[in-house]
Order: sequence, then structure tokens, then C-alpha cells
Amino acid sequence: MSKKLVAYFSASGITARVANNLAKAANADLYEIKPQKPYTQADLNWQDSNSRSSLEMHDPSSRPALLSTDAPIAEHEIIFLGFPIWWYVAPTIINTFLEAYDFSGKTIILFATSGGSGFGKAVDSLQKSAPQANIRQGQVFSANVSENELGQWLNSLGL
Repeated sequence: MSKKLVAYFSASGITARVANNLAKAANADLYEIKPQKPYTQADLNWQDSNSRSSLEMHDPSSRPALLSTDAPIAEHEIIFLGFPIWWYVAPTIINTFLEAYDFSGKTIILFATSGGSGFGKAVDSLQKSAPQANIRQGQVFSANVSENELGQWLNSLGL
């Protein structure tokens, strides 16, 4: 098994495409972070202040339940953690994921997908959920980033 893992949450499939390409480029294992209750299109409507995603993102203590906690974290040294940017931070299910495992001594490199915003305060908000990990801000990618471009990014990281 690889010492690298690409773990990701994808609500619409965009982050999943990037994660799959990243796993190939990094020769890494792949793990999908799934919510116990899948998100619907209505849940993801950021223009509706009562949508599920809006309510979760406006409540810093929100921790959506995970479908499972079987990610092979202990077997990996480097974890690429991917998610879509929601309200300039990671979706709160990423906090749930980080709090479900022991990341002591692990390096977590964030990557995200976004239609135009950057990481915002993602690193700060996630570090509190995995205080013993070395969380590094990676890069925000577009939906159509190629495996070759991801390989170049990995090279720039020395990986």
C-alpha cells in the first residue's frame, strides 16, 4: 500500500474528478469521505439561507455524520485532503473526518475545488480539528485540471 492517501469529499462530482487524477499522479490510494445523509441539490443551494449546507456552514459546531470511519489513516504518512470550498472554508464534514481519526505526526496537504474563491480560512479552521497533524495549504484547482498539471504541482511540493 502507498504511503500517500487522497481522501476527499465531493458533493457534486467535481472534487471527485480532481481527486481521482491526483491519486493517479501521486501513485496514492484513494478514499471518498461520504456523509451519512447524502447532499441533494436543494441541500447545496447556497442562495437559500435555510438549505442544509447554509445551515451547516453558519454553525461552526456543525459536524455532519460520516457514512463510515474506515479510512486507512494509520497506514499513510501523507494525506491529501480535498473538498469544495464552501463560504471560504472547508465544508464542516471535513472537520468531522479530521476529528474521527488520529492524525498525530501525519502531514495533511489540502487541495480544493472552487468556482473562483481561494482557501480563505480553511487551514485555520481545520487545524483545530487535527491539532497533532501538520496541515499545509495546497492549492485550489479548477474542475478540469489535468493529471499532468497535478503531477507538476506534486513536483513543486517535492513529492
